[in-house]
Amino acid sequence: MIGRLNHVAIVVPDLAKASAIYHDTLGATVSAPLPLPEHGVITVFVELPNTKIELLHPLGEDSPIQRFLERNPDGGMHHLCYEVDDIIAARDRLKAEGARVLGDGEPRTGAHGKPVLFLHPKDFCGTLLEIEQV
Repeated sequence: MIGRLNHVAIVVPDLAKASAIYHDTLGATVSAPLPLPEHGVITVFVELPNTKIELLHPLGEDSPIQRFLERNPDGGMHHLCYEVDDIIAARDRLKAEGARVLGDGEPRTGAHGKPVLFLHPKDFCGTLLEIEQV
């Protein structure tokens, strides 16, 4: 059901510093910051030959990743995103298998302009998963 790994998301306390590390130190191509008010984050994508790294920073105090950053002031890995062909079919299959879909269970538009859903980390070895329709 799942396809390729789309990205690994890392919450960072300083988006400019993290972007510079990936660009200047590691030599990666780094996107401009993209505010996503509907998700409460600012995101930067680091392009790699086989996947992407998504750097996440809170957008406002009500950001869903603000608590993560309070518990992990240096930042850290937040979630993995896998591609799926049909997000509704994937959601329905996952729910039938007992997986919990976060939020209202309806896909929202993600940073790539495509439908996404998040899956409860307790159902996936302690890792928050995002699925994105491609």
